Amino acid sequence: MPDVGDFATARLAVDPADVTTAATLVVTRPDGTTVTPVVTGADGGATWTAPVTYTLAGLWRLSWTVTGTGAGVQHEIVSVAPAPAIVGTGRVYATTTQLAEYLHAAPPLNAPKLLTDASRALDDALGAAVYDTDTLTQLPTNAEVAAAFAEAVCAIVEWWGETGDPVGADGGWDSVSAGPVSLSGRSGSAAATPVAAGVLPPRALAALQRIPGCDFWVGAWSSW
Repeated sequence: MPDVGDFATARLAVDPADVTTAATLVVTRPDGTTVTPVVTGADGGATWTAPVTYTLAGLWRLSWTVTGTGAGVQHEIVSVAPAPAIVGTGRVYATTTQLAEYLHAAPPLNAPKLLTDASRALDDALGAAVYDTDTLTQLPTNAEVAAAFAEAVCAIVEWWGETGDPVGADGGWDSVSAGPVSLSGRSGSAAATPVAAGVLPPRALAALQRIPGCDFWVGAWSSW
């Protein structure tokens, strides 16, 4: 699923096709306005492409009209996610690309929102942790810290996907504190814990504990 600002190449395959085949594309944006990008044909009329830049979040409709051999109409709906906010509404520690690499699979369609929520959950868990940040983005400037935060956020999203309980509606957790972070689990159950009020899943906590100079077990953070 593309984000706001992404550029894509819309493609249409026509079969049968010959030199009489022609195609046009009308793109209807979420606000109801339309654009007609320049369409390029190839392979003797069998392949058609057009550039599309997604400028608004919401549902976009791509409507192809083919005339000549292979005549017909084809519609495609594309869901576009809002660009994750950086300044003013919170930090996002991992990208959808990093999430896909962590999961070894395509990320869920609501990945941008999940990463935003997971980043906020991580902030709650970090509490008063001290680390150097960029003055504009407020993201960690140390590469090892940034990588650990990204891994931890991806682990939180994975945890939510496995449990289906991101808001903690399924209660009954036993908790143990680990410095500024808590680790929870349900006795006698394979289910995982929701992430809330500083509680992190095991893989997220493990990612943070691999940061050089960080000692969660005594509640001490170094300044990187």
